[in-house]
Amino acid sequence: MVRGEDTVIAVSNSGETQELLSIIPIVKSFGIPVIAITSNPNSTLARLSDVVLNLHVEKEACPLNLAPTTSTTATLALGDAIASALMKLKKFSSKDFKKLHPGGKLGIRLSKVKDLMRKGEEIPRVYPETPVKEVIYEISSKKVGATTVVDKEGNLIGIITDGDLRRAFEKGYDLNSKAADIMTEKPKVIGEELFAEEALRIMEENKITVLPVVNTSEKLVGIIHLHDILGRRIL
Repeated sequence: MVRGEDTVIAVSNSGETQELLSIIPIVKSFGIPVIAITSNPNSTLARLSDVVLNLHVEKEACPLNLAPTTSTTATLALGDAIASALMKLKKFSSKDFKKLHPGGKLGIRLSKVKDLMRKGEEIPRVYPETPVKEVIYEISSKKVGATTVVDKEGNLIGIITDGDLRRAFEKGYDLNSKAADIMTEKPKVIGEELFAEEALRIMEENKITVLPVVNTSEKLVGIIHLHDILGRRIL
């Protein structure tokens, strides 16, 4: 699996690990550069390597000075430093990370809103003149606890939540009232190209559970619910 364009980083605290030393000459025979991470710059591994990174661990934290404790911690720190430096050098971005790590919590956190939002017929939507009784049906059938209010061109002009309905009835509105009478104008929205983590932040800060999603032209293209995010474990 090791190819000519690769570089091998060989890790051995003593620099005399036989299983590793038996591999290095084969790797070198293919012209593959070897970087050694060791605490013994005079070891066999160091002599066989092109570059030596000296950990300089003289004594382990283990009371017997036998179990690799200090050396493993130092190796992890050095490995993280190398990885971070390479990311900066190669201009490795969050988009690159998402491509190579689509699963797991880290990859999910980098999912975009457009990847998780509800689209098309899943979007609850009514018009300003829609009667409240139909608004209730739309909210109930789409199961996000709210419905968007749009004009004939598809522009978002408001939102109606379960809470808006309760407050409207308390104020004397009835089933024959219009959506425009009870909607919240200029609701919080999010762009489809933003990360889902940003949607979660907006929801938490504003104590809401749903966000209409708009494109660069401010047209309604989707809706995202808190459960759409938490269901993917973006915490």
